[in-house]
Amino acid sequence: MTSSIPRTRLTGVLLLTSLAAMVAGAAIVVPSGLTLNSADPDAVLAAVGEQSGLHLTELAFDVLGWLALTAAGLVMSARSAQAPAPHLVTPAGGLLAAAGLAGLLHDAGNLALTQMAADPAAPAAATVAWAVLLTAKWTVNLAGLLWVAATATAAVGVPMPNGLRVAGAVAAISGLAAVVLPWTTGTDGPTVALEQLGYALHLPVMIWYGVLGWRYLRNR
Repeated sequence: MTSSIPRTRLTGVLLLTSLAAMVAGAAIVVPSGLTLNSADPDAVLAAVGEQSGLHLTELAFDVLGWLALTAAGLVMSARSAQAPAPHLVTPAGGLLAAAGLAGLLHDAGNLALTQMAADPAAPAAATVAWAVLLTAKWTVNLAGLLWVAATATAAVGVPMPNGLRVAGAVAAISGLAAVVLPWTTGTDGPTVALEQLGYALHLPVMIWYGVLGWRYLRNR
């Protein structure tokens, strides 16, 4: 049991790092107007071109956040043999790692936009940007769905106090609502306001993993 303590604390560090990086990224995106809307690719290319440094800074935080989440999921799976219900902890960690990988694919699309924004007048730039944006939006939606599934599975199978378990279930419901939002817009796609609402609905999931990470870090 003693050998599992470093892995437990490493999981805590990774979860807290992920939370801090994602909050920092969101703090840049929302006030700067860099919530990239696939409905207006020309405006997206203009915004990214004008604030490329800020966009790359936000991307760096986001990549760090998804990388840390992926690593936390892998470490969680690796230590599942010490858990009372490893058959649930292993998929919880796997789903968390899968969410992180989907988030990194989303960031790869946004990085491609940064390069396109350097030459917005190139032939078919707006059309290609629209396709990249649309793919990135649905990739991050997939990441959110996997994150919700990981949260629900962890709330059931990971050892924790009952209060935290209930909070995990509530956070999963909030996150699921965020995932469903884009599906309600039909072919129009989500507006900037709707995307920001999605960020807010995902916040309970992020905070819950932050609390779980703090408990892991303190090895309780």
